Amino acid sequence: MAAQLRVYSPTMDTDVEETQDPSINIRLGDLLPIIAYARRNNYLWLQDFLEDEVTVTSDLYDVIRSFYSAQRPSA
Repeated sequence: MAAQLRVYSPTMDTDVEETQDPSINIRLGDLLPIIAYARRNNYLWLQDFLEDEVTVTSDLYDVIRSFYSAQRPSA
């Protein structure tokens, strides 16, 4: 017996921009190897998330900013 497919029309609720609130905490030490592996091997799913924002602590942000500015060649 063939499977029956149903087509649903969008409701009025879908007009609102859908965003996901952060709901999972993960250690940076667990996340970075996975991201690095996916980038090194050009996994396409990673591109789906390149525009996503992540929340970091202010001290990590300061370290990243300092590191970035130290790595930039001076003009």
